[in-house]
Amino acid sequence: MKLYYLPGACSLSDHIVLEWIGQPYEIHRVAREELGSPDYLRLNPSGTVPVLQEPDGWTLTENVAILNYLADKFPLAGLGGEGARGRAEVNRWLAFLNSDLHPLFKPVFRPERFIDDEACQEKLRAKSLQRLRPYFERLDAQLHGRDWLTGTRSFADPYLFVVLRWAMAKGVDLSGLDQLARFHQRMMEDAGVKAAMQQEGL
Repeated sequence: MKLYYLPGACSLSDHIVLEWIGQPYEIHRVAREELGSPDYLRLNPSGTVPVLQEPDGWTLTENVAILNYLADKFPLAGLGGEGARGRAEVNRWLAFLNSDLHPLFKPVFRPERFIDDEACQEKLRAKSLQRLRPYFERLDAQLHGRDWLTGTRSFADPYLFVVLRWAMAKGVDLSGLDQLARFHQRMMEDAGVKAAMQQEGL
């Protein structure tokens, strides 16, 4: 397996899961300017990371699909939840992170994609940062009494770690969210997380 990634992007969640699985894999760092190249667009017409490529040339895009695929391919890693309800719970929080929370970061990182006026860009960025706080409050509440989002370690946890890193880097107000702080510390001490971050130069 080969993972195409950008350092610190959402592909870091797949990278951590690959480390947790403990099976051989390769990584390929994609330069940002490479995302729109013809060669890369043949791998992923959306021009985004992650991409997971199998040795036979089959490629898979989209974080939700890749994380579920890895959980099914390596069930002994126990990252997909136990039984139908366990998987549903993991996917509930993965969907929350991927579909509800992640898109709010887009105007934080690149407000110029949404509006031309520079003064309005700053207002959009500030409003988006403000809107992120309630999402992290909900995640903090979910972690109360739990070490992991669904009680046991799953493929949703690395995605939470990724968006939490973004929030900390961009100045989202996380004051008082002690469960998230505890979760972040646990992830930073995890051997698989350390390995993935070291490989990405983070």
